[in-house]
Amino acid sequence: MTETNKNKIFYGWIIVAISTLALVVSNGLSIGGIPVFSEWIRNDFIASGAIPAERAQTIVSNFGVFTFLVAGLTAPFAGYFIQKYNLKTLMLIGCVILGGGLLIHSQATTVEMIYAARILFGIALGFVGVLINTVLVSNWFRRKRGTALGIVLTGTSIGGMLIPLIATPLILKFNWRVAMICVSLLIWLILIPAIIFLVKTKPQDIGLFPDGDESEPLETFVGGNNQTGLSLFEAMKTPLFWVFALCAALIFYPLFVSTQQLILYIRTPKIGVSPETAGLIQALLSFLSIGGKFLFGFMSDKISPTRVMLICCSVMFLGTLVLLNFSASTVLLFVIPFGFGYGGTFVLLQRLVADYFGSKDYPKILGAITVIETIGAAIGGRITGAVADVDGGDYTRAFYYVIAATGLALLLTVALNFMVKTKQQTV
Repeated sequence: MTETNKNKIFYGWIIVAISTLALVVSNGLSIGGIPVFSEWIRNDFIASGAIPAERAQTIVSNFGVFTFLVAGLTAPFAGYFIQKYNLKTLMLIGCVILGGGLLIHSQATTVEMIYAARILFGIALGFVGVLINTVLVSNWFRRKRGTALGIVLTGTSIGGMLIPLIATPLILKFNWRVAMICVSLLIWLILIPAIIFLVKTKPQDIGLFPDGDESEPLETFVGGNNQTGLSLFEAMKTPLFWVFALCAALIFYPLFVSTQQLILYIRTPKIGVSPETAGLIQALLSFLSIGGKFLFGFMSDKISPTRVMLICCSVMFLGTLVLLNFSASTVLLFVIPFGFGYGGTFVLLQRLVADYFGSKDYPKILGAITVIETIGAAIGGRITGAVADVDGGDYTRAFYYVIAATGLALLLTVALNFMVKTKQQTV
C-alpha cells in the first residue's frame, strides 16, 4: 500500500455514511418517526367518520403492523434479489416505492388508502432498509464489522429522532397532510442523488479490499463465491437458529410497541403529556438508542457479541419494570434504559446472524430471521391496540405485556450464551 493510499479515507466509511443516511430516511419515514402523525390521523378520521371511535386504537395500531408484516414478508425475496442484482438498483427502487407510498398516504381519505400506503412502506424497507444496508456494509468490513454496523444502524434511531422534530412543527403550522409531503422530499432531493452518485456494492469494484486491507481476505463479499458458513436450510435445522429467532421475535414485540404506541400511551389523560412533549419523548427514545447502537456495536468487536446481547436485554428489562407504576414523572425512567438497551439489541441481532451462521447465505438467513422478528412485532402491535380498546383507550394493562415479552427475551439470551459457550467448547 502506497503512502498516498494510507492517507486516504477508506471508501468503506463513505458507504457507512450513505447507508446511515438511507436508514435515517427510510426507517424514519416508515417506522421510527411516522408515529408522530398517528394522533392527528386518528382524530381526523374519527371526525370525518372514516373510523369508529371505539375501534380507533386497534385501527391505528394496524398502520404500523401492516408496515412491519409486509417488510417481513418482503425480506426473503429481498434476500434473494440481493444475491442476484445490483444493490444500488434495488436501493433506488426502494426509494421510489417509499416516496410514492408517502404521497398516497398524504392524500388518504379512507383507512384502505392508508393500509395501501403502509404496504408500500413495508415493500420499500426490503430494498432500502436494514437488510440491504447491513449486507452492503458487511461487504466492506470484516474486522471492524461490529463498529461499522453499529454506526449504520444508528440511522434507524436518528430517523426516529429527527422526523418527529421536523414534522411536529409542520403539522401544527399546516396539517398532517402537508407535513407528510414536506418530509417526503428527503427521499427525492437527498437520498436518491446520494445513492446514484456514491454507492459501490463492494470494495473490489474500485480496486480495494474489506477494511482497507492490502490483500483479499478468506471471504469475499456477501453472497459471492468462496463463502463460509451454512445455507439457509442448514441453519434452519439447528436449535441455535430457532432459539435465536424466537429471542428476536420477543425483542421486536416491545421494540415495536415502544416506538409505535408509546406516544399514544403518554398522550392519554392518565399520563397527560402535551403533543410537543410527546414528540420530544419519541425523539429522545430514538436518540438514546443511537448511543446503544454505537456503544454495543463497538463492544461486540472487543468481547463476545452474545454476551453483549445479554447486557442489552438486561438493560431493556430493567427499564420495563418502570411500567408497573407508569406516570408523567416516570416516563424518562422507562425511556432512558429501554432506548439504550434496544439500540444495542438491534445491532447485535444483525451481527449475530453472520457470527452464528457465516456469510454463505447471510442475506437469506437474515431475511428469514426478519420474517420471524416481524411476526413478533405484529403480535405486539395487535395485542397492545386490542387491549387498549377493551380498556377504553387506556394502555396501562397493554404495556404490562411489554414487561413479559422483554423478560422472556432475556431468558432466551441467557440460553444463547450457554449454547454458544457449549458449542465453542466442543469445537
